[in-house]
Amino acid sequence: MTKKIGFLGLGHMGGPMAANLVAAGYDVHAFDPVRAAQDKARADGATVVAEASAAATDRDLVITMLPNGKLVLDLYAELLPVANPGTLFIDCSTIDVADAKAAAELAVAAGHRALDAPVSGGVAGAAAGTLTFMVGGAEADFADGLAVLEVMGGKVVHCGGSGVGQAAKICNNMLLGISMIGLSEALVLGEKLGLSHQSFFDVVSTASGQSWALTSYCPVPGPVPTSPANNDYRPGFATALMTKDLGLAANALAANGVDGALGALAAQIYARFNQENAGLDFSAIVTEVRNRSNQVGAE
Repeated sequence: MTKKIGFLGLGHMGGPMAANLVAAGYDVHAFDPVRAAQDKARADGATVVAEASAAATDRDLVITMLPNGKLVLDLYAELLPVANPGTLFIDCSTIDVADAKAAAELAVAAGHRALDAPVSGGVAGAAAGTLTFMVGGAEADFADGLAVLEVMGGKVVHCGGSGVGQAAKICNNMLLGISMIGLSEALVLGEKLGLSHQSFFDVVSTASGQSWALTSYCPVPGPVPTSPANNDYRPGFATALMTKDLGLAANALAANGVDGALGALAAQIYARFNQENAGLDFSAIVTEVRNRSNQVGAE
């Protein structure tokens, strides 16, 4: 069993993930530039190091959870030279497929191994250790990293070669964004027609319009008590992150010649909403639909 792990990026997702590794008995050296994240990781039992490079020194496996591809590539340039030969690098960030492939190529060229392993499941899943990991990379490397990933996730799927894990994540979140917008439009239409949220839920949750967005993450208060709608739309999965992921999906649609009208439109809708609501959960898009509908009705 891999014992020595480096973990870089201790935010809302990375912090709980690192904590679960510590709880499972792994020796975790953790780094994050934010003091609050350092303090939390230290309280969770991780060894907090002062420099990013120290988190990759004398480790068997290094995990990164970062906001974008540029940061991953920049950090790899710092980490790869100090890591032990053959270190397994697992990037759990959600980034462009091209960046994921470039990061893997850099790792291999430096004598290491690499997996892209973005996640789904949000902050609650990170805390509970029930994330879904979508993994790209070589079979042997996947096998070596599986035990560690299973500590942090309830489901780990090897999707294919380098970059394919990111492809799975982008496709999943594009569908989720489209679903949430469609659900929000249907809910607001129901409101206009006199249908209560609970009646809508009771019918649609067991009918052909059923979706995860409705049954697990209902964007209006009441029907699903654990959804962010019942907590003033505190994330959860922030609008800023959904906007980023839909932007990646829109770029991939264009780059690969896919007629993805709904994906492209979802990216535009969330980009507009993100301008003033980046910190709200992405399910708060229902408020945008409602507000803009009221504006139309007043014209």
